[in-house]
Amino acid sequence: MAYERTRARATPVIVETLSHLPLDRQVGADGATWLDRDLISDQPTPLRDTGFGREVREAREQRRRWLIAEGLATEDQGQVTYHRAMLAKLRKRELTRVAGQLSQELGRTYVEHHQGERVEGSLRRVVDLASGKYALIEKSREFTLVPWRPVLDRHIGKQVSGIMRGDGGISWTIGRQRGMGVG
Repeated sequence: MAYERTRARATPVIVETLSHLPLDRQVGADGATWLDRDLISDQPTPLRDTGFGREVREAREQRRRWLIAEGLATEDQGQVTYHRAMLAKLRKRELTRVAGQLSQELGRTYVEHHQGERVEGSLRRVVDLASGKYALIEKSREFTLVPWRPVLDRHIGKQVSGIMRGDGGISWTIGRQRGMGVG
């Protein structure tokens, strides 16, 4: 027992959540899923052919067929080629759909922000999408969705502002504090 406790302290097991969506929902999701990132990876996740590994293999194959049917990948002689901007197109597709739903729910207009633009308003909530987590920033007549960062967890309900960076991150200023470089 002492040996096991020492080993556990020396090399703890780390569990990482790869997606909040179950596999069956990732197969037909209109956003960029973990399955997509794994399919295009140079080093896909190694899997066993039993249990959950088999489920992931089946989900990968179903997703591959879905991407081909959606025109986001092509297959030629058994070789699948994924379109270069596939993940960006999937993210955009999902954001457009969700922004439309949120626009009706909130009674506000969705405004998309781009590199170099200022984002400001009240940080209302986290929106979990297949493409990842997004922060809903609300102003009096409009709202935007921007990539979520864990540092924002404790600032829901507060005024925030920031500048969109080229890497998709934002340099945030929260409340009355000075700038916080949050990637």
